[in-house]
Amino acid sequence: MNSGPGAALRLTESLIACRSVTPADGGCQPLLTQRMQGAGFACEALDAGPPEARVANLWAVHDAGIPGPTLVFAGHTDVVPPGPLEHWASDPFVPTHRAGPTGPRLYGRGAADMKAAVAAMAVAAGDFVLATPQHRGRVALLITSDEEGPALHGTRHAVEVLQQRGERLDACIVGEPTSVDQLGDMVKNGRRGTLSGRLRVLGVQGHIAYPQLAKNPLHLLAPALAELVATRWDEGNAFFPPTSWQVSNIHAGTGALNVIPGDLVLDFNFRFGTESTPASLRQRVEAILQRHGVDHELQWTLGGEPFLTPPGSLSTALVAAIEAECGVTPELSTTGGTSDGRFIARICPQVMEFGVINESIHKIDEWVDVAALEPLTRVYRDTLARFLS
Repeated sequence: MNSGPGAALRLTESLIACRSVTPADGGCQPLLTQRMQGAGFACEALDAGPPEARVANLWAVHDAGIPGPTLVFAGHTDVVPPGPLEHWASDPFVPTHRAGPTGPRLYGRGAADMKAAVAAMAVAAGDFVLATPQHRGRVALLITSDEEGPALHGTRHAVEVLQQRGERLDACIVGEPTSVDQLGDMVKNGRRGTLSGRLRVLGVQGHIAYPQLAKNPLHLLAPALAELVATRWDEGNAFFPPTSWQVSNIHAGTGALNVIPGDLVLDFNFRFGTESTPASLRQRVEAILQRHGVDHELQWTLGGEPFLTPPGSLSTALVAAIEAECGVTPELSTTGGTSDGRFIARICPQVMEFGVINESIHKIDEWVDVAALEPLTRVYRDTLARFLS
């Protein structure tokens, strides 16, 4: 097993070269399995999903048999589609080095989100175990290829399997790219929940010159929509900002200029903290629609509940490791989108996220600073040493 200086960079390059557009793994997890087995980890495939879109999930564990807590590193090998290839300066699946404003950068789809962190975690965990084979507790990796997609057969499935087995997870670090301006300036200690709705407003189609013979669903919805937009759903708290309600799509009409549409479909999403619940948000939306007499159908999808990790042994170890290695005290934040931490939090009381700068994620010419890979690896390894000491 290759370790030491440059190991994380070489592994990141190998992972970028795997064409792992979600939910495909593209060969990433066999590389990780080989590496972890070389360090003495027991590796198990927890694959799931339909044959035509099989999701790869890796559960790798090292247990020296000495009682102690379990620390899990979690991440994903799948990436979002690269988009038009002609817009990239280089092939998104050929790891390419070019100069950046502050030093060399490694370019490729998934470089920042999140193959660099997956590589750093694997190297850090393997090096820690090889250097400390008789460590307390357990060191584990949970890697999926279904984070950027529907997230139905990835970490969600793996957590259900572990839960059925009665597995005890004490702490988890998810390698999401959380840093903003420099490595270590931000750590996520929680995430908001996500609740989506698809609203169908029922009208009556008709000729636009005879509105008395029709019911325009756009006109029916307009007063309720104005109230939904203006509603203050909650005030947030010390850990979460106020709940946000946003329209993501609206569609009505046949395409003809002289036809009143018969229905309207509107998609919307809540991002909410712990001051609101899915039930309370659903109830308030329904109340607004009923108050305005909107004839409708409404389908709900709960993408994840909010989670929060209070100060404890994991935050102490991770923050201390970042301060020692990066020379900065990280801000603890719950901003941003969702992550697989929402599933892991069901069976793990301490879930935090830490990774590289997120400036280029999901963009054309995605990159990671080459100089960040070694300190990121050392932070992960130092956190293990502090947490399991």
